[in-house]
Amino acid sequence: MRETAPDRTMVTSVGRELPPTGFSMPDFEAFFQKIRHQRETFFTSLQGVEPVLKGVSKVLQPAAATVALGHLEGRVVDVSGLSVTIAGLCEFTAVGDHVAIHSVDGRQITAEIVAFKRELAIAMSYEPIAGIGAGCPVIFSLHAPKQRQRQAGGVLEVNESWIGRVVDPMGQPLDGQGPLLPGGGMQRRHAQPPLATKRARLGGRIDLGIKAMNLFTTCRQGQRLGLFAGSGVGKSTLMGMLARETACDVAVISLVGERGREVRDFIEDDLGPAGLAKSVLVVATSDSSALMRREAAYSAMAIAEYYRDQGKSVLLLMDSVTRFCQALREIGLSSGEVPATRGYPPGVFATLPRLLERAGPGKVQKGGKAGQITAVFSVLVEGDDQNEPVADAVRGILDGHVVLEREIAEAGRYPAISVLQSLSRSVPGCNSAEENELVMQARHLLAVWEDVRDLVRLGAYKPGGDRAADRAVRLGPQLEKFLTQAKNEAVTIEDSFAGLAQLLEQDDEHEDNWV
Repeated sequence: MRETAPDRTMVTSVGRELPPTGFSMPDFEAFFQKIRHQRETFFTSLQGVEPVLKGVSKVLQPAAATVALGHLEGRVVDVSGLSVTIAGLCEFTAVGDHVAIHSVDGRQITAEIVAFKRELAIAMSYEPIAGIGAGCPVIFSLHAPKQRQRQAGGVLEVNESWIGRVVDPMGQPLDGQGPLLPGGGMQRRHAQPPLATKRARLGGRIDLGIKAMNLFTTCRQGQRLGLFAGSGVGKSTLMGMLARETACDVAVISLVGERGREVRDFIEDDLGPAGLAKSVLVVATSDSSALMRREAAYSAMAIAEYYRDQGKSVLLLMDSVTRFCQALREIGLSSGEVPATRGYPPGVFATLPRLLERAGPGKVQKGGKAGQITAVFSVLVEGDDQNEPVADAVRGILDGHVVLEREIAEAGRYPAISVLQSLSRSVPGCNSAEENELVMQARHLLAVWEDVRDLVRLGAYKPGGDRAADRAVRLGPQLEKFLTQAKNEAVTIEDSFAGLAQLLEQDDEHEDNWV
């Protein structure tokens, strides 16, 4: 009987079998077929794991990017007023970088570097500086360049869940409705305005829901208006009406330096549930630090830019630019800037256009469409002086202005809009010829009525001497009554022009009989 040859199969150091020393061709083919089968099984298993690995990597990468590469430590050497002077970090930090100050009471206080004096960094805190003293350690975290840029400028992770919520300038909820949903677009608070040559043009006219503004300061989508008013003339009420009644997709409202007591009043009384349902509120009350009040304006602009980039029509309401400038003044003076116009340092008027220019039309997208930010910036004029520095600078940047007058409010007409002092730079291009003619007639009548009003009150006016004056005496009070609008009343732009046309046509019979 023939003996079976012994198995002389060899095994490599890694466990792979080599073909036996004594073999036939079929054995050799079977051996390599076995190897091919093992190889295919191995790579098939890798294909099943690959999506999991990619998913884990996608989750971990953003978190890993926020991990500091290292830390540098400096020391507080001086605390004066609102500023903190830090030594030991000047070679590694820049204006806008954030540092953590460890106070003597155990708190970790976030501060921002706002200036340098030789080898010392000047910082301001986002929180009260009580507890900070000379010698307190200051930690600066080192990050990769891209993450450092995000850390310095500040980033908000905005999504659709923000609508209907009230947040602080850092994006933390203030309304007790739980945390915001994660995810969404990463919006830099201190972003640059779009390039002028890449921006879309203004859109069609937008219905503001307020007769006086629809008629005499007609607004287009993407336009920026200033609301100039002294204290106590109905500014907050008017802004609440705009938030409720304006035909927009989303309203973003920034309350900068507002009285803490009035925040709930504005949300519940002026804005109401209907207005809040389509709004995002960013609030920094008057007791907040200057940095927080400044960031309230920047954060609201960043949120509005997110929704604009989604192709939506956004209404941005900011109350007020004056308090934003006052926060900039505090920061500038604390960092060593020299006061100039009425105590405002030059940096205030350099920063102002960089914020206001971010509102307006967005970049043209595919298909020629673009989102729009229609903005209304309120200006709290000091002493009812319409030519004070902030009001004058803002009026020169924006596309129109609406003036609220104390005398009109005292007479009981609300909104207390001074038609003769208000204008929109998009008019007459956004109205028809017939509508422009109606507006011109109404403006002329109100101007003449303003001239002869005192004579009528004194009983010194005698009709029949001037046709325009007689018509103004007849129609002036009616126009004043027509422009009065209740807080919860909404009037479309079509109804506004139709009502004005009807009022003026009723007087044609008197004109025909004038002698």
